[in-house]
Amino acid sequence: MSYDIVEKLKKQIADFESTASVEEIGTVIEVADGVVRISGLPTVASQELLMIETPRGPVHALALNLEESSVGAVALDDFSHVAAGQTVRGSGNVLSIPVGDELVGRVVNPLGEPLDDKGPLFKDPASASHVLIEKKAPSVLARKSVDTPLHTGVTSIDAIIPIGRGQRELIIGDRQTGKTSIALDAIINQQFDSARRRPICIYVAIGQKQANVAKAVAMLEERGAMAYTIVVVASASDPAPLLFLAPYSGCAIGEYFMEKGQDALIVYDDLSKHAAAYRQISLLLRRPPGREAYPGDIFYLHSRLLERAAKLNDEKGGGSLTALPIIETQLGDVSAYIPTNVISITDGQIYLEADLFYQGVRPAINAGLSVSRVGSSAQTKAMKKVAGKIRLELAQFRELASFVQFASDLDDATRAKITRGQLITEALKQSDGAPIPFERQVVTLYAVLNGFFGAVSLTDVQSVNKELLDYIQQLYAPDIFEPIASSGEFSKEVEEKTKKTITEFFASRAEAH
Repeated sequence: MSYDIVEKLKKQIADFESTASVEEIGTVIEVADGVVRISGLPTVASQELLMIETPRGPVHALALNLEESSVGAVALDDFSHVAAGQTVRGSGNVLSIPVGDELVGRVVNPLGEPLDDKGPLFKDPASASHVLIEKKAPSVLARKSVDTPLHTGVTSIDAIIPIGRGQRELIIGDRQTGKTSIALDAIINQQFDSARRRPICIYVAIGQKQANVAKAVAMLEERGAMAYTIVVVASASDPAPLLFLAPYSGCAIGEYFMEKGQDALIVYDDLSKHAAAYRQISLLLRRPPGREAYPGDIFYLHSRLLERAAKLNDEKGGGSLTALPIIETQLGDVSAYIPTNVISITDGQIYLEADLFYQGVRPAINAGLSVSRVGSSAQTKAMKKVAGKIRLELAQFRELASFVQFASDLDDATRAKITRGQLITEALKQSDGAPIPFERQVVTLYAVLNGFFGAVSLTDVQSVNKELLDYIQQLYAPDIFEPIASSGEFSKEVEEKTKKTITEFFASRAEAH
């Protein structure tokens, strides 16, 4: 061997650098309905994003079960090409979602991917912040009392079951009783608030038919509400893991705005389907079933989600996240497993009754079973002043309602209570998608509860009330509506002006007839 070759070999040996690295690799050992059992990956973290290498490209999976000899994961993409023997790699990242102001007005899936054909979410993807889909709720010390109202535009809610910013108020009832309509009205009604105080709204559709979601988005678009709304969709055709992740993704987006010092409102529609998706995943992961086949941690599933709604103190920016979870009951059974769980986690519930719905009372809110545990402390002074006795009067009416058929045998006092209850019930009716601004609600309730509608027949209450509000809007809006809306109070001066105007309206109406 020549001297040159030896020198060349010596130089190559001297310059040699080892590029060996250690990498954890797992292997798929079993696949069933999107649940993948993997051997290996001893240091994988719970909720870590995994990549399964398939002939058609990588499939994302989420690690959920960490067992001694295997990892149970759920596929987040199309899993039809996942098979035993394929290689799995950990990403080292716990599942997160991109957030930013560009999300407003968009429809996305639980992984933060756009679904609305409006192009990429972020002009510069590097500018997007990534936040964990699941994280700890704000501590007790980071919170403050709920003290600011969130008006839904539904008179019976704002008057009887008020909601405050940072509250968690459950909407519960049988299917087709108007639960989603109330939530969408609350979102639409935020356009009446000033832009500075208007909350960013997040509507999370879990397991809904795509046609229904498209209809809801079209309605929000038509009413101008998509300008401050984000829609997160995991439809009925999506795999169970996406339905499981959807509310956490929506909550992470809401928290982004809350931590910036803004207000946010999130609707979970609905958590019954969320619990069913989690039950499906848990049974496939062979976790032991408990009551109604739900896993033992089903309470924690919802408590760790709803506890993230909060009103932060001033040191933390003073932002808030208000949650309106929806639960569907079967035949009005509020004592079932999931309804009782969520009732115990939330700060009150709006109970919609099928019987009232079929009687034509819309929204079909049962004032007796509905309650707001903190909202009354956030209710405006104007609403407190005019609607203070309305719950008691409605409760008395409901108690006496069964005697309506025997009206001829009733004494005058009972007949008067029944008539008044019917009048209040009629005045509180309103159609879907027509939220009423707060100041108009105050005037309506003042007129109804102070006897101005005494001579109006029940069938005419709605039309006469609309005429009254239009009359005030045209002639006296700066003197009546504007002071109530800006201050939240119903001062003596405004009350006198309102009383005089309503008297004037009914007098001119009587002359015309």
